[in-house]
Amino acid sequence: MRQIKLLWEPHPDSKLQLAWSLTQLGLLIFPLIPSLGAVSFIIASVETWRRQYRTILNRLLNWGFAFLSILLIATTVLANDKIIAFLGLFNFLPFFLFFAAFGILIQTTTQLRQLSWILAIGSIPVVIIGIGHMFLAWSTSKFWEVIVGWKLQEEINPTTGMSSLMMNSNLLAAYLLIVFVLGLGLWIENWQETNRVEKKLKNTKFTIPFYPTPLFFLTLILVGNFVALILTHSRNGWGNAILICIAYAFYQSWYLMVSGVIAVTANVMMAARAPLPIAELFRKVIPKFFWIRFLDYLPGVTNRTNQWKFAWSLTVQRPWNGWGLRNFSPIFEAQTHHWLGHPHNLFLMLSAETGLPTTILFCSLLAWLFVGGVRLLQNPKYLQDKDKLIFFSYLLTFIVWIIFNTVDVTIFDFRLNTLIWLIQAAIYGVIYNYNPQLKKIIF
Repeated sequence: MRQIKLLWEPHPDSKLQLAWSLTQLGLLIFPLIPSLGAVSFIIASVETWRRQYRTILNRLLNWGFAFLSILLIATTVLANDKIIAFLGLFNFLPFFLFFAAFGILIQTTTQLRQLSWILAIGSIPVVIIGIGHMFLAWSTSKFWEVIVGWKLQEEINPTTGMSSLMMNSNLLAAYLLIVFVLGLGLWIENWQETNRVEKKLKNTKFTIPFYPTPLFFLTLILVGNFVALILTHSRNGWGNAILICIAYAFYQSWYLMVSGVIAVTANVMMAARAPLPIAELFRKVIPKFFWIRFLDYLPGVTNRTNQWKFAWSLTVQRPWNGWGLRNFSPIFEAQTHHWLGHPHNLFLMLSAETGLPTTILFCSLLAWLFVGGVRLLQNPKYLQDKDKLIFFSYLLTFIVWIIFNTVDVTIFDFRLNTLIWLIQAAIYGVIYNYNPQLKKIIF
């Protein structure tokens, strides 16, 4: 049985051990105390850059993000409001440096497992705080907000979406999805190993006393995360959770489970979207809590379809350089008299704010990374069978982030933005370490 070596997992390169230990510690405390976690990440990044800057500068994808940085700075110079565009750069440029460092620091699938375990364990207080906030009316003081950097939202109860220590329920759903994907990958891996051990001991005289195994512990964590995800009331979160279950079922060839998940989803959608006489039949079986969330009540300009149309109209007006980062909100408010933080689509937002060339380059770099990951997963020469599932879970997390950001935007939350760049860096680092032939071809 694989053991959890929390915070003491050695790094394959002893020179990077300090940076790796700080990364593990920072990731554990990051959801609860973002400032301390960020300090750990910064020190780990600086240490990695100090020791491995030549290797970092030799990687082609890092040069791609460097060129993207230049384009983003150029769009800021030409922005409608240069000050807020400049502030918008901090949602991108520091994370490109972060990505470059952690693409070196994270090298093995053992490290991927360790990061998944830490994320799963770190989610426990997030779920507990969310439940206490929603059902027990927990609150925080102003002093608490100053110390840890977050507060519990007011007027949260069982009829509203759980937000826990995030700014809103959709951001909590995005965080829970990351943990759910990686945790489910660990759970399947441990479940398979437990079955193998039981089969070996089946015909022996030995009996194993019950004790809290990693599988048991993971089960509790996943159940808690899944319940919290439901309580967020996030349609985006629910939809992605369904896709996660289907993806794992396909990967494991559990086709009966695929049919079951699709059938349940179809029943919920029929209760919500079918013509009323048919919908009423399904509503007798499907609880209102689920199907009512798929009825869109947003009127006028606040409807997401209209937000996307508005963002595209801005792109058409300035296709080359856009209006500047963070400029969507003031332009939208000036023309519609409604404030909107973003157009609920990361890629339309980027096209409106930075222009099509910059957006296409950004998407191309992400696609480049994903294709490299898929090729590694498909090539039996480099990645062993026992390591494929954990690597698949990181690729699936990447896909879920892309899908989530087609109907929402998560980059404005520092914790979520950091986590997704850490996951992308982990994919990149493993590609380099396990597939030297592939990196010569496309990286």
